Amino acid sequence: MNLLLKPGSIFRRFVGIIANLKLAIILLLAIAVVSIAGTVIEQAQTLSFYQQNYPESPALYGFLTWKVILAWGLNHVYSTWWYLSLLIIFSASLTACTFTRQLPALKAARKWKYYQKPQQFEKLALSAELAGSIKSLIPLLNEQNYQIWQQDHTLYARKGIIGRIGPIIVHIGMLTVLAGGMWGIFTGFFAQEMVASGNTFKIQNIIESGPFSASQIPDNWSVKVNRFWIDYTDNGDIDQFYSDLSVISDRGEELKRSTIHVNKPLRYNGVTLYQTNWSIAAAKVQLNNSPIFQLPVAKLDTLSAGNIWGTWIPTKPDLSSGVSMLIKDLQGTALIYNQQGDLTSAIRIGQSVDIDGIRLKLIDIIGSTGLQIKADPGVPIVYTGFALLMIGVVMSYFSHSQIWALEQNHSFYFGAKTNRAQVSFEREILSIIDALDRETESIEPSQPSKSLV
Repeated sequence: MNLLLKPGSIFRRFVGIIANLKLAIILLLAIAVVSIAGTVIEQAQTLSFYQQNYPESPALYGFLTWKVILAWGLNHVYSTWWYLSLLIIFSASLTACTFTRQLPALKAARKWKYYQKPQQFEKLALSAELAGSIKSLIPLLNEQNYQIWQQDHTLYARKGIIGRIGPIIVHIGMLTVLAGGMWGIFTGFFAQEMVASGNTFKIQNIIESGPFSASQIPDNWSVKVNRFWIDYTDNGDIDQFYSDLSVISDRGEELKRSTIHVNKPLRYNGVTLYQTNWSIAAAKVQLNNSPIFQLPVAKLDTLSAGNIWGTWIPTKPDLSSGVSMLIKDLQGTALIYNQQGDLTSAIRIGQSVDIDGIRLKLIDIIGSTGLQIKADPGVPIVYTGFALLMIGVVMSYFSHSQIWALEQNHSFYFGAKTNRAQVSFEREILSIIDALDRETESIEPSQPSKSLV
């Protein structure tokens, strides 16, 4: 007994394994679960973020800690080797299923043969011996949009072959979506920038990037934040925040300008800039008749009590004395505290206050826009795949219906079958049979039909 398997046999066994429907379902469920995890767990955040939100004690759900997240790559799920492996194996399973099942099924559906014996009709789900003829059947089938082939005293008709093509288009669409996703992972990048109003920046703070993403990161243009502002509701809550952005070439030319807000990004040359966050960058103040100072502000730790930014303003040239200024938002109000920590006054943009014999004027509060910047060349491929999926699903709803007829020994045999929508198909066939009976009765009323099944 020869225990060695030929390479061709090994390949066929391998294809048979990966084309298994149960394996495809398990892979699809695994991809779905991992994708859900990537949606629930914040992606591409800092180490301190995960340490703060996923501490070791108490661990979330008893096991999910920042160490587990980093060890398994759950902070960048969609670019891990095991997630990509799932996509590749699932793609191979779909491809194998397409070539071993769907294409042969389509090939078999395109092939047909005439029924030459009455016994062949007995195997069909719907069959009858009628008092009609092929000649009278043809116009009835034409009315139902059947393709008809006739040879001597036999007939074959079909419609809905598109329903057999639909599953293949669905598979192609799914493979296209997977290919687009992997192409985006390998060639795209994700960045974050916090930029003060009036500043210009180049995309540099790259959080994630694929191994072939260098060509996607722009180096011949930059972005200027012309202005950042926030609209507030009547009760002081944030309604929307906006960034007026300009794309600037290396020669200083404005290539594109747009005002973005949440759900309305700026797109240029394959790169998309999303409005996602905001902050306060600085405060402009004037002491007496001095030049205007732009003082940086820092976000204070309020123990989750809200956002507050603060800065220290010297009131003496030797910096031995000064006041603290706290700012809550961009509505234009700041609070002034003395060195003892007592609130001394509240001041708005354009107003002045006297402190230790010095007139302090608040000129402006400068906001910063938080931008998420993303390039994903795989998006058009993914959209194409989704379009194919929808087209394939619609095509799959068409029923593949087949009809055979035979005239032999003064008898007329009729049979039909379909792969779906059985009830409506039966009604269609019964209407054809009734039409044949009515036509026959008008000529020979003494010949009733006999059902074979």
